[in-house]
Amino acid sequence: MIDEGLQAEIRAAYQELTDSLNLVPRWGQRQMIAEVANALADPEAETPIAVVEAGTGTGKTIAYLVSALPVARARGKKLVLASATVALQEQLLFRDLPDVMRHSGLTFDAVLAKGRGRYVCLLKLDHQLSDQGADPLIPLYPDEFPGAGEELAGPILEEMIQALGDGSWDGDLDAWPEQLSPSVRRLITTDQSQCTGRRCPHIAQCSFFRAREGLEEADVIVTNHDLVLSDLRLGGGVILPAPEDSLYVFDEGHQLPAKCLNQFALRFYSGGTLQGLRDSERWLVASAEAWVAQGLDERLIPAMTLLVGDLIQRSEDIAEQLWQLLPDDDFERAEHRFPHGRIPADLREQAAGLVAQWDQLNREATRLEAALENSQTSGSSSADSAIAGAADPDLNLANAQGLVARAEQQLAVWRAFADAPGEGDPGDGWARWCQHRGTPQTVECQASPILPGELLHEALWQRAAGAVITSATLSALGTFERFRERSGVPDGARWKQVASPFDPRRATFCVPQMASEPGNPEAHTRELIDRLPGLIADDAGVLLLFTSRRQMESVLEQIEQVLTHHVLVQDRMSKARLLDQHRRHIDAGEASAIFGLASFFEGIDLPGEYCRHVVIAKLPFAVPDDPIAAAHSELLEAQGRDPFMEISVPDAAQKLVQASGRLLRTEEDEGRVTLLDTRLLSRRYGRSILDSLPAFNMELG
Repeated sequence: MIDEGLQAEIRAAYQELTDSLNLVPRWGQRQMIAEVANALADPEAETPIAVVEAGTGTGKTIAYLVSALPVARARGKKLVLASATVALQEQLLFRDLPDVMRHSGLTFDAVLAKGRGRYVCLLKLDHQLSDQGADPLIPLYPDEFPGAGEELAGPILEEMIQALGDGSWDGDLDAWPEQLSPSVRRLITTDQSQCTGRRCPHIAQCSFFRAREGLEEADVIVTNHDLVLSDLRLGGGVILPAPEDSLYVFDEGHQLPAKCLNQFALRFYSGGTLQGLRDSERWLVASAEAWVAQGLDERLIPAMTLLVGDLIQRSEDIAEQLWQLLPDDDFERAEHRFPHGRIPADLREQAAGLVAQWDQLNREATRLEAALENSQTSGSSSADSAIAGAADPDLNLANAQGLVARAEQQLAVWRAFADAPGEGDPGDGWARWCQHRGTPQTVECQASPILPGELLHEALWQRAAGAVITSATLSALGTFERFRERSGVPDGARWKQVASPFDPRRATFCVPQMASEPGNPEAHTRELIDRLPGLIADDAGVLLLFTSRRQMESVLEQIEQVLTHHVLVQDRMSKARLLDQHRRHIDAGEASAIFGLASFFEGIDLPGEYCRHVVIAKLPFAVPDDPIAAAHSELLEAQGRDPFMEISVPDAAQKLVQASGRLLRTEEDEGRVTLLDTRLLSRRYGRSILDSLPAFNMELG
């Protein structure tokens, strides 16, 4: 039970905030404040977790800030606010937190936490300029960055050095005035595996470590889901405060399970791995003589070089084996998923051989790393190293660390394949697949847990001092079961649905009669082309949502020129620019229509006249081409369950709620949501989806 003094502090802060900002206290907001405070305040609670679905307009940000800030201070914990999007991070840091500070009587220090890759690495920047653009570090992920444009980076890097020197820039790449290409970012950034940390000669000026020191002093840390998960993958407490010292709030929490799978998936990219191994081989050969002269074991480098050569050959062999498994066709992308995660015996044998070799390389690279670190701390200077013919010792150490990191990553990948079930064995709850993008050099294979719940439970929920997961859409078909299964949140958590204060009867949900269904995509697209111009003719602000890019482009090709609206299309410009142009058109009294895909089903805020009509082309069933989703369906079928009713229908219902939620953004809003898919009325699952929608006025058929 929450302490009475803490209760009084929270009540007083909320009262002062609402009075100062002339806000009307909302019942749903009060409910959420109570749920969050009660979940987080008890240090002895077995499950100090609250899952709160807060409908649009609840004011959930104020609710979790006013309740969690006093609790975190009382318990001596850091409050970590994690969002899924940069937009919400910026809103928290630059609007919501300052408002709470000014108007609630609560005092706190808040900082933004970002990963190393969002800051310039001074060691790499310095060597880029001194070496005329040659990348001094062996890239750990060379496959993720194109090399084009690197030769154009020189002037930008010179400007960076100057800006750092005169104090006009602090090394935060997000604050650099120009857009930086991925290839330029690769040249001047590092990650946890290659950063030499306190041993780096630039540590006193390092932008990342300066920001890191700020985390230690801050009461509130604003970050994103990915950085929290990245920290947990490293063991926790590496980038952010340890889970045991943190109270977390995951806003937009419905995205957390999918982001977890992406962070914890294991990947082998043949092109990148082979390039990294060849770069390492050249580095070892070039450095061997100088290292031996400095006292390193003369047997170590030849043994490592031979081992790297063997790994190059074995990696080429397994890439060829995977290529042969993939469909032989002319498509730019081909994929093969191993049913039930079962791996053929010959591939498991190859994987076991890679495990043995990567394990040996990991041990040898760790020895080299220790020897280089010992040489550095014993007083060998960069000048001595240069005379001996070797590269800067800081870069050698970073490259050794990177080789250890690559070995550890590849060990995890190939163990997941070597230890996989064989033909006839039961599945183990993992999805495994391989794919390519048109050439043997693009072959990759991946392994991932099918459900992230166990990962989140072990790494986060059972370790955190407390956590809140909130979003406008956490439930599906009226229950939390789908989210509970995917997230791994314990049953003992507090689960709460807080209704939106907006009156759903101010909106009409319409499913008109249609001659076609999406099961016949050509006929359905033709009918959309015929209907849409008349359907939106009287509406100034319109949002049209599609689940298929091909269908959207086909519709646009036929109707874009006949519409009286300004037509704004996702991906033809940035999202921010698109929304700004739309608002400008409406403010000028001109009609404007936004055409968007799945990512526009959420995170689009167009109140009032900016959106009076949301048109949804069809029920948002996921395209069944995701290997993890396919493996999950397969798993349920093996258990005698129905994946369509347990996965596809709940997920489509949740996405439909999200899409419909683009309409009512304030208490005064009104308008229509039109779904051009009669399956909602004709299929057995339609009633359950309809029942999960807000209580709109209905015009069906």
